[in-house]
Amino acid sequence: MIRAIFTDLGGVCLSNGWDSATRKLAAKHFKIDFAEMESRHNMIAGIYEEGKLSIDVYLDFVIYHREREFRRETFIAYMKAQSTPYPEMLDLYRQIKAKHGTRMVAVSNEGRELADHRIKQFELSNLIDTFIVSSYVGYRKPDPNIFKIALDVAQVAPNEIVYIDDRKMLAEAAAKMGLRCLWHRSYSATKSALAKHGLKVGK
Repeated sequence: MIRAIFTDLGGVCLSNGWDSATRKLAAKHFKIDFAEMESRHNMIAGIYEEGKLSIDVYLDFVIYHREREFRRETFIAYMKAQSTPYPEMLDLYRQIKAKHGTRMVAVSNEGRELADHRIKQFELSNLIDTFIVSSYVGYRKPDPNIFKIALDVAQVAPNEIVYIDDRKMLAEAAAKMGLRCLWHRSYSATKSALAKHGLKVGK
C-alpha cells in the first residue's frame, strides 16, 4: 500500500526555479557573460542549496563580484518571476490526496529564498504536507540523508512510498535506497504509472 508520494517540485509540480536554462535567460536579459556566471554558479551552488549561504551571499559571488547597472532587488525579482505552476500535476496530486488519503511530501533541491517564494506564491502548503527542501535540512539530493529525513519525518517505509523526479539520475539514486521511484517525463505517463501503484483517479 502506498501511504505517501515523495515528489520533486521543480520539473514536476512547477517549472525549475533556477536551473541552467533559467540562468541563461537571466544572463541574456541582464547582459551578463553566461559562461563566467555559470562557472561561478557551479562553484557555489551546492552550498547555497544546502542552506549554508543566503541569496545575498550567493549573488555577491555569482553576479555582484563586479559593478552592475541593475539593482540586486531587480535581479532577485526576475529570479522569482521565472517560476510557473504545472496545473495538471498539481491537480492530479490533489485528486490522489482526496481519494486515497495519500500524504504528499516535497523532496527538493532549492535555495531557501526561492523555495519560500515558490511555496507561498503557488500555495503549495495547501497541498503538500511536509517540505524536505535541501536548504531547510542541510542535505542535497542525491545525498541519501535527505531521503532518510523524508522517510523519518513522514514515518513511512521505503516500500510505502513512490518518489517522483524529473531527473533520471536522482530517481535512480533514490531507488538505490529501496524507494519505489518514478522518472517523471509527462503528466499522462506519471498518472498512468501511479494508477498501477493503486493511486488511480478519474478516467
